[in-house]
Amino acid sequence: MRCDVLHFRGSESGRTPGLFRRACVRMLSRNVLRLVLIGLGLGWGPAGVCQAAETFAWEDWQRVLLLQDAQTRIVMLGTIFLGISGGVVGVFMLLRKRSLIGDVVGHSALPGIALAFLLGEMSAPGHGKSMGALVTGAFVSGLAGALCVMIIDRFSRLRADAALAITLSLFYGAGAALLTLVQRVPSASAAGLTTFLNGKAASLVAADVWVFGLAALGLTVLVVLLFKELALLCFDVDYAATTGWPTRLLDTLLIGMVVAVTVVGMQTVGLILVVAILVIPASSAQFWTDDVRRLTWGSALIGAVSAAAGVMISAAAPRLAAGPVIVLCGSALFVVSFLFGRRHGILWKWLERRRLRQRIGRHDLLRACYELVEAQSQEQHASELELISTRITLEDLLQMRSWSRKTLRQLIHRAVQEDVLEAKPDGRYHLSPDGAALARRAVRNHRLWEMYLITYADTAPAHADYDADRIEHILGGDLVRDLELRLQQQEEQGLPASPHEIPSPSSPGKI
Repeated sequence: MRCDVLHFRGSESGRTPGLFRRACVRMLSRNVLRLVLIGLGLGWGPAGVCQAAETFAWEDWQRVLLLQDAQTRIVMLGTIFLGISGGVVGVFMLLRKRSLIGDVVGHSALPGIALAFLLGEMSAPGHGKSMGALVTGAFVSGLAGALCVMIIDRFSRLRADAALAITLSLFYGAGAALLTLVQRVPSASAAGLTTFLNGKAASLVAADVWVFGLAALGLTVLVVLLFKELALLCFDVDYAATTGWPTRLLDTLLIGMVVAVTVVGMQTVGLILVVAILVIPASSAQFWTDDVRRLTWGSALIGAVSAAAGVMISAAAPRLAAGPVIVLCGSALFVVSFLFGRRHGILWKWLERRRLRQRIGRHDLLRACYELVEAQSQEQHASELELISTRITLEDLLQMRSWSRKTLRQLIHRAVQEDVLEAKPDGRYHLSPDGAALARRAVRNHRLWEMYLITYADTAPAHADYDADRIEHILGGDLVRDLELRLQQQEEQGLPASPHEIPSPSSPGKI
């Protein structure tokens, strides 16, 4: 395959427009993938990059998407089970604020694997790589590391992060030292043990998938049966302890589930990256919901999708290991959730803040218009006719609040578009009937807050206006009725007088 960019000339090639478009799309997609691979810093050189880009041919994707290879089906099913179990368990670790326990368990499992290998070689040379012995060693060692963190955190004055760092360093250092001993064993080679560090999903067989499936099913059933107890442990451990729940047992059980996920995942993503299977799906799901049940199943879904996507990409590009790609796919879903999550995503938060600023600006503008008219009214309150007939200038509004001229023009422009203000040819404005009703409501809520602060919060009348400005915009209908009841408003119009003096700007004119 050539690496140079092809130049198409539709008029000279004689191709039909459809064939020309398809050729352009194919060329563009391949060159974009080449640039992405180069940007990842794989260090392959031009020939290697072209060879890698060639592996992304449509035929390979079609083979992967249709799951035509038996090994791809096995690996995908096994990693999906791992993603589901990691997502379900990771939610409670995240809520318990012990997300890095998974990292500690992953590093702590290393000396258990090395010890199991050495003991196996000592008892029967050549049989040190027994999968059952290695898994048992990893489970015992990982559980010991997690328990060490809990013991240090409970019986010492060290903070949790220090306990995590000490335990992780201790066990990982012991594992690295034991691995050097393993390399010196004459009867067997240590080759293959390092796959537990980085994972090797391509080596999964059908028996491994059965183990993953049973582990995922067992963990999911356990979470469903103890969902209420685990949720209570995560949100209020002191209340759970005082009401008689066995919090220590539940904590130990939760740690045991983390160790189980770690042991299951060491063949796919490896002990180093298994913490991502526990943390990333749960963290991503938090941007979409605050409900614990939805959070749990959403985390399981994100874990399954990231696992399936990682296996597909790895199957289409054999030079990319499945474990790291699974983690990268999970990270991509995290970025998407971080930006577009419906509950706490940055985009939605920005939109909500923007809508809130617009609503606050409109309320302040309408209140300023009302108070301008009220200051010139002969009665205690501005009447409906006065509100819709009095013309207001831009200079009058500038004196009411600390707006810049640009900000005020934007507010007025938006208010005119929303039909709450009407612009006149002479450059002045007046409230529309709908705007007058909204202005009266905005003033009413503001003054209810002012009187509540003065009456019940011992706020000085000079400060009540500023304090009410900060909280009046969150008033709901029930709260307004409650304030009216508390303050026993008996006015016929239901609009209390301002408790402080309103400055009177230049007199607005009448139509």
